[in-house]
Amino acid sequence: MTAQILVEKKKLKNPPLTMHYLGDRTLRQPAKRVAKVDDEIRLLVKQMLQTMYSEDGIGLAAPQVGVHKQVIVIDTELDKPEIPPYVLINPVILSTSKETCVIQEGCLSIPKVFLDVTRPEVIEVSYKDEQGRPQKMVAKDLLARVIQHEMDHLNGVLFVDRVDNALAMNQELVKNGFAVNAVKPVA
Repeated sequence: MTAQILVEKKKLKNPPLTMHYLGDRTLRQPAKRVAKVDDEIRLLVKQMLQTMYSEDGIGLAAPQVGVHKQVIVIDTELDKPEIPPYVLINPVILSTSKETCVIQEGCLSIPKVFLDVTRPEVIEVSYKDEQGRPQKMVAKDLLARVIQHEMDHLNGVLFVDRVDNALAMNQELVKNGFAVNAVKPVA
């Protein structure tokens, strides 16, 4: 089920929310479950979508804009205004495929840095939509990857924490002005 919150897929000069970047402690704090999906949450979703589109992103988690709630928005169809984005509130991965794939990832919180990350190809996820209705979906390929990437943010994990090639990562981070010691490798 995709979102019913309508937001034009366009850049705004002044996005409503402020992005946080690698090195900011805010990104390392776990997000809290949303107790009630109400108008305040729907406004957050709308502002997150506007901010994501303004930053040319395909996914955004609430912690990236300094809000510690389990809310993510995703739109892998930026060039198709008729296809609404996904809104996942309190998402939980129910299962993952044994098959993994390595794909280059980037992150709005770590601009200009793109590195290979291994993740499961297919996931099943349960969540609430922006009306608070329980939903389930099986996601694969790019959508599965973006959901996993954004869900990591809800746990204070960034994609660089999952990069195996430390040398390439360190070079990219330094080149783009990020501190290498801001990375917290996932065991």
